[in-house]
Amino acid sequence: MTTLLLTHPACLGHDTGPYHPECADRLVAITHILEHEDFLFLQRDEAPKATTEQLLRAHSMDHIDHVFGLLPGAGEIGQIDDDTFISAGSGEAALRAAGAVCAAVEEVAAKRCRNAFCAVRPPGHHAERSAAMGFCLFSNTAIGALHAQARGFARVAVIDFDVHHGNGTQQILWDTPGAFYASTHQQDAYPYSGSPDEQGERGVAVNVPLPGGSGSEAFRDAYSRIILPRLSSFEPDFVFISAGFDAHAADPMADLRLQVADFDWVTRQILAIADRCCDGRLVSVLEGGYDTRALAACVASHVRALMEG
Repeated sequence: MTTLLLTHPACLGHDTGPYHPECADRLVAITHILEHEDFLFLQRDEAPKATTEQLLRAHSMDHIDHVFGLLPGAGEIGQIDDDTFISAGSGEAALRAAGAVCAAVEEVAAKRCRNAFCAVRPPGHHAERSAAMGFCLFSNTAIGALHAQARGFARVAVIDFDVHHGNGTQQILWDTPGAFYASTHQQDAYPYSGSPDEQGERGVAVNVPLPGGSGSEAFRDAYSRIILPRLSSFEPDFVFISAGFDAHAADPMADLRLQVADFDWVTRQILAIADRCCDGRLVSVLEGGYDTRALAACVASHVRALMEG
């Protein structure tokens, strides 16, 4: 068994307009680097559309109807908030993005692959139960985690190393029994949530904000001292990664100073816990990363670690 890559051309059809950082070029860069011979044995498949049943585990019907009701006509760009833009192709892209994670759960659960990476857009970790925001329409990783629970995996964990706090994932999983959410993110950055005292209700939340300018040492310390021990003691049945790479030093969207090696390191650390706790069941989902060269390099390192894990 090896790693499964799930993506779909429709994810390129989510047009956010000129100059928007969350653009199709991100996925083009990822696709290009994963064509390298290093990834010859990467399994590949097209993402299906998420079903309404799958979306409703994380979102209200009003929210789903609202998103699709806002889609503009062909060639037009619509706007949900100051940051979140949509086009005629955004609906299918969002369904494929959420559907990829649910399909990845099925493939990993059936042992048809060791683990999976979902190279999809729009990203998802800011989308709340009843609100699209921060470039995100549906909460892809939360949808996948709740799908895993519906499949019988009672204890699901989401680890989010995007530079921005995954407020949507946290909100959706906040009072879900058997759910664990942990995040490192830049302190005082959008969406201005994720303080250490946000610890969940019936669910479990672990937030470790890092001051702007923090680099490898602070990042690895946060995982080694706090997040990884908590994840291990949680003993998940299924692990998810919200894999945002905008904490890289070259990324223009924030001010953490991570390097490619840090993403390789944290991926391998999470994999080791998944191997010990849940027979390696792990699905990783693309979130942020807006310098396309740095993004491609980080994704290549992340996927290589998944393949070798």
